[in-house]
Amino acid sequence: MNVLVLGAGNSFRGDDAAGILAARKLRALVPRGVAVIEREGELAGAVEAFLGQDAVFVIDAVQSGAQPGSIVRLEAHARPVPVCFSRSSTHAFGIAEAVELARALGTLPPQVVVYGIEGKSFAAGAGLSIEIAPAVDEVVERVLGEIAAHA
Repeated sequence: MNVLVLGAGNSFRGDDAAGILAARKLRALVPRGVAVIEREGELAGAVEAFLGQDAVFVIDAVQSGAQPGSIVRLEAHARPVPVCFSRSSTHAFGIAEAVELARALGTLPPQVVVYGIEGKSFAAGAGLSIEIAPAVDEVVERVLGEIAAHA
């Protein structure tokens, strides 16, 4: 089974680093054969990364108005990705657009799970907000559990 973890974000814009940090932690913990990639900035390349995957787990920061550090899990293979995954961070072409383009092209993997971590500050040069670090760790544990279920 081909499994991909994609951490999206921008390491230099505060809480937008959440997906990148989760991917870095997961890289050391996932079973052999699970691909882990980081995507900073535009996510148009994610459509290509989805090709040939059986399951994809995407982690990104969101800004939906929820409590900072809140986690949302969405089965993107079953329904469209909400706009809070599109314009909340620093990507002009975000997760929502990548998933919907893959769906339109008929290349969306059978399982695509998107984890959004509600951010607080996306300021340039800012560090991770105190509420976000525990959420990153929780998402790492959740993704590891889902990957184990595929084994």
